Amino acid sequence: MNLIPFNKPFFTGKETTYIKEAVASGKISGDGIFTKKCHHFFEDQLGFKKVLLTTSCTDALEMAAILIDIKPGDEVIMPSYTFVSTANAFVLRGAKIIFVDSRRDHPGLDEDKLESLITERTKAIIPVHYAGVACDMNKIMNIAAKYSLFVIEDAAQAIDGYYEDKPIGSFGHMAAFSFHETKNIISGEGGMLVINDERFVKRAEIIREKGTNRSAFFRGEVDKYGWVDMGSSFLPSDIIAAFLYAQLENLTLIQNKRKAIWEIYDDAFRGCLDIKYEVQLPFIPEFTTNNAHMYYLVFKNKKERKAMLKHLKEKGILAVFHYLSLHKSTFYKDIYEGSAMKYSDNYSDCLIRLPLFPELDITQQDHIISSIKSFYAN
Repeated sequence: MNLIPFNKPFFTGKETTYIKEAVASGKISGDGIFTKKCHHFFEDQLGFKKVLLTTSCTDALEMAAILIDIKPGDEVIMPSYTFVSTANAFVLRGAKIIFVDSRRDHPGLDEDKLESLITERTKAIIPVHYAGVACDMNKIMNIAAKYSLFVIEDAAQAIDGYYEDKPIGSFGHMAAFSFHETKNIISGEGGMLVINDERFVKRAEIIREKGTNRSAFFRGEVDKYGWVDMGSSFLPSDIIAAFLYAQLENLTLIQNKRKAIWEIYDDAFRGCLDIKYEVQLPFIPEFTTNNAHMYYLVFKNKKERKAMLKHLKEKGILAVFHYLSLHKSTFYKDIYEGSAMKYSDNYSDCLIRLPLFPELDITQQDHIISSIKSFYAN
């Protein structure tokens, strides 16, 4: 059997057609016809107040850090178990990162530990919706309101995820999404900033356009444009947006395929691996939906995970581990002043992600499932 990859980008068939249309329009720089179509999709169909496509989720987070005026000495609370972009966006502005541990039952941050980490220097909380499973946003927003803090949702993995019937990303002051090729909806690279607080909309457009009021100029609101604020080149090409729009048109199809694969995994393992072999399976709290971004297994220890990865590779299956705790990273470990992160470290040492992509066929998935079970049978 050929190697089963961890991920395989899914193409709907319209991506190249729309890219040709974008080229034919004569405008392939930012904010062309397909960028506008994508914006309308998210604002009209998902109900986000204001969205701006960006070149990456990282850029969306960097824009958010500028918008809430992060300065040296400000403290920002976020999980240690996350991708480095979550932290870098605020470190670049001089912030001190205050890490919070994961939950025992889920890799997302432990909401009950947030309040104890707040000081007079705290500026923002950055909840990361790991695996597209929402953090408890009511609890987080109540804490933020109590201490007058900003909330920036890192929703990189959370497209088509919901918290209590509202889309993930619609709760914080802002939210950042990713369309990297490993995500549910893709454009190769790409991201989006969601702005839920009206006071940030005008400045966000300026920051995204290199600190100029160019967007207002193209709308006819000013007779010339110039440098009016800090900013950078966060605006993606309309070619990227054309690819993305073909994906968005097929959101339901893509999600149905992913959810079916996720359910097959879960039906095969629940009541088996978790009970017999103490393998932790994905936990979906009642307040959130499952967008089937990933299916992961958490093993009893690092040794068992290493053995499983080796076993799967020998079977022609590419499974991968995920994040390493940021508080233990080469960059941050010498300046980290907090306590131990028991659960974050456990996920770093013991979690693996299984192949999950729309074209994963039933024969391949059966092979993955039987290979995992044979590891324990032997």
